[in-house]
Amino acid sequence: MKSPFLAFFLLLITRVAYAHLGTLTGTVVDGTTGLPLRSVTVQLVGLGKATLTDELGRYRFHGLVASPYKVEFSHVGYGPFVQDVTVFDDQTTHVQTRLSTAPVTLNAVTVSALKAHDQQLISSLDIRLRPITNSQEILRMVPGLFIGQHAGGGKAEQIFLRGFDIDHGTDIRLTVDDMPVNMVSHAHGQGYADLHFVIPELVEAVDFKKGPYSTDKGNFTTAGWANFRTRTTLDKSFVKLEGGQYGTFRAVAGLDLLGQAGRAKNQSAYLASEYSYSDSYFEHPQNFKRFNIQGKYHGHLSPNTHLTLTGSTFWSKWNHSGQIPDRAVESDLIGWFGSIDPSEGGETSRTNVNAQLVTVTPRNHTIKNQFFYSNYNFELYSNFTFFLNDSLNGDQIRQKENRNLFGYNGSYSTQTAVGRSQWTTTLGAQYRQDLTRGTELSHTRNRVETLDRIQYGNINEINAALYADELVQVTDRFSVNAGVRYDFFRSQYEDLRAAPVTVRHATQGVLSPKLNLYYTANPGLQLYLNTGRGFHSNDARVVVPQNGREILPPAYGSDLGAIFKPFPKLLVNAAAWYLWLQQEFVYVGDEGVVEPSGKTRRFGFDLSMRYQLTPKLYADLDLNTTRPRAIGAEAGQVYLPLAPTFTSVGGLSLQNAGPWSGSLRYRYLANRPANEDNSIVAKGYFVNDLQVNYSKRHYTLGLTVQNLFNVRWKETQFATESRLQGEAEPVEEIHFTPGTPFFARLSLTYFW
Repeated sequence: MKSPFLAFFLLLITRVAYAHLGTLTGTVVDGTTGLPLRSVTVQLVGLGKATLTDELGRYRFHGLVASPYKVEFSHVGYGPFVQDVTVFDDQTTHVQTRLSTAPVTLNAVTVSALKAHDQQLISSLDIRLRPITNSQEILRMVPGLFIGQHAGGGKAEQIFLRGFDIDHGTDIRLTVDDMPVNMVSHAHGQGYADLHFVIPELVEAVDFKKGPYSTDKGNFTTAGWANFRTRTTLDKSFVKLEGGQYGTFRAVAGLDLLGQAGRAKNQSAYLASEYSYSDSYFEHPQNFKRFNIQGKYHGHLSPNTHLTLTGSTFWSKWNHSGQIPDRAVESDLIGWFGSIDPSEGGETSRTNVNAQLVTVTPRNHTIKNQFFYSNYNFELYSNFTFFLNDSLNGDQIRQKENRNLFGYNGSYSTQTAVGRSQWTTTLGAQYRQDLTRGTELSHTRNRVETLDRIQYGNINEINAALYADELVQVTDRFSVNAGVRYDFFRSQYEDLRAAPVTVRHATQGVLSPKLNLYYTANPGLQLYLNTGRGFHSNDARVVVPQNGREILPPAYGSDLGAIFKPFPKLLVNAAAWYLWLQQEFVYVGDEGVVEPSGKTRRFGFDLSMRYQLTPKLYADLDLNTTRPRAIGAEAGQVYLPLAPTFTSVGGLSLQNAGPWSGSLRYRYLANRPANEDNSIVAKGYFVNDLQVNYSKRHYTLGLTVQNLFNVRWKETQFATESRLQGEAEPVEEIHFTPGTPFFARLSLTYFW
């Protein structure tokens, strides 16, 4: 009888004690724009209690003894701030805090145990320190990611990451404001991801993670994923004019539509546009044109709900010189920047609508809803093999499609406390449907005459997914993230070449579990182990004829890594990793397509370092080594063509040195096999770039130089069998696109 009475008595005392405790809530906003800041670290000084702000910039501390407190706020790119707050018994004290932007200092960067799974210190630092001058620089924000352009500037870049020749996006998931960029069953290649509709001046942040470890990321997340967040508001309106060598001109403008009056009502809106033109450095002018326009509105429908609407449209048209064979240059048939078939080129456009609604309930539950739509058009003329298949007309091909893409992303997150642990549960649903008309691969001549339609049809592809994710902060130092997602695919192909027209479809599902462990020993050291299963889908034109077999080949990966600060001004991220794929994609030069191949495995080591040399000078270094191999291949045929084995990127960045800022950078890609037996080698390169800015209150002058020392290098390379006009026999050797020579551009940006 005594035990129940004693338990009841203790519970009563506890409830009485807690009845007189107070609560502290607050909102953190940007001091200039007045918009909420998420992921700000909020600490009660001296108590060891800390939290992060949510989507609406809010935070909450429960069960505080009535007393004065010092609340410390810190966020990358903002000055640290300490606020005095008094909490009273039985009351909720609410404060609003405005943070001001400030130069980045590595002293202020701490490795936090809070939401360790979402912590991305490297990208947060880089976006603040490294200037973004074009769309390519956006992709290079991901440490270890290399890109190459081989079709005149208007085509999506070829991507290399973690021992992958990803082609144009087959094994990396790319999104902009969580709207998909990769195109499934694309006319040019599976996962084709064209980011040229993004205006680089509007990029606010780059979120990324290498490997298949994020529950809310599905298709193409094998090597990793990256999400580019565009600005919610413009600090100032601006106009930028840029001109350079090779007939290059660019104009960009951004207009803040609501100004301070809108911010006072928690609203913002802007309109931005870009026009680019360049003849480029090739002997045959590219006549490259690109036009972008983007508008964005952000507003609070209520104190706990905000709506973001984004609309954009993009159009581009160009000529290009294609990939040229070594023998044509060595024999002086053409110059280094010449062309075998100068009639190659393309045209593409994309129009997007993106609506995002976020609600945080009084109990701190977060509800997210997103609806998106894209209309996309693509037409590309290429000639990879010249006169191999048709000695009279040549081997030029046309790849063309018209696509409507629409979908939904939704999630519901709750936070609960169980003893000392914090549980964050997220349930999500995703839907995407792609409808294409006239997806075509044809044999053409001079971009005018269609000689033969090789493939011609309509595609209807659906990807629906459900996922559950649990993040448990077990203690102040140890957290566990576990999740599982299920993806369902339905692929339909209508073959318009068949007589009569045939419609076939295939379905399949895949389950992808994830498990991630994090241990934060102190504010200077965090260890982590990431594990998970991912996948990339196959082209509908491949899987439908096979009755649905091998639609969703899986990938299994693991990262063992550490984020640490050996001393206050040095931040290091190191990871050893392993990845196994059930099915690889291999480029087939004579057809200009990518085909499924066998099993592969990769393992390697990534190292990223950020060091503050002086209050104004920063150094960064990324080293990435990989051993990619085919499994079960014949002896001597185990190499993966064009897969990078060693890459390095680094540089110096100068910030706030009076009116001066800028960076000096290098990129190094080592030699790598170009075919399965390594008998043909793709040569590496070492290239330097320079950026210098001079800024005053209302204007900035900039100088950008690509390939500062004017080295001769091959930006993209393929081992391709081809035949030149008049040759009796075909030859297999390196075909390449020459890299940019010394290329200087001046810019003037005016702000108001």
